[in-house]
Amino acid sequence: MSTLETIALPHLPQHHLCVGLFKDVKNAAFLRQQLLAGNADFEYAFLDASVVISRMQFLAASFRGINDYASNRMKSHNVHSEIVFSFSPNNNIAESFRRFGISDTTQNVLAIKVLSPEMTAESVSQHLLQNIEGEPVDVSDANFAEVADQARLRKIYKLNVQTKKNAATVSKASEFKELETSILGVMALKGS
Repeated sequence: MSTLETIALPHLPQHHLCVGLFKDVKNAAFLRQQLLAGNADFEYAFLDASVVISRMQFLAASFRGINDYASNRMKSHNVHSEIVFSFSPNNNIAESFRRFGISDTTQNVLAIKVLSPEMTAESVSQHLLQNIEGEPVDVSDANFAEVADQARLRKIYKLNVQTKKNAATVSKASEFKELETSILGVMALKGS
């Protein structure tokens, strides 16, 4: 069984992230209900992992969300919802939650928690492992590639990146990297 990962963002070292990726989640409806009810114990960025293509994507969204929080520029109600909003290619908050947040039928969940000084990564990890009914897996690009819905990502980000005609000379890895780069570009340009 894998444990969750603690990540320090280089430009925001005082804001550590506790991150977990869960496959085959059975209680997404319960997790979503806790968010909607405003249960402080479940204040996380719960994302549908099928719309996360890589570590770089969730790190970029996390950086933007935390930076907006630290600079008092948030458009949503807390740092975790700001992270979900940061995945969006546009400024429609409700649409970003529909596209990137968990739904009742979400099968794979990425959970992100911005640690406060009074929290420990161990307590967050234990809470998530006790409350998410799914298989915790490593937060790796390989696992994101396995659960990502690339067609859905192309539609969300309005990308016309299609498989190359000469597929024999283009590797899956280079197609994946091209899609990731395009998504990161769209996320970076949001609001400009």
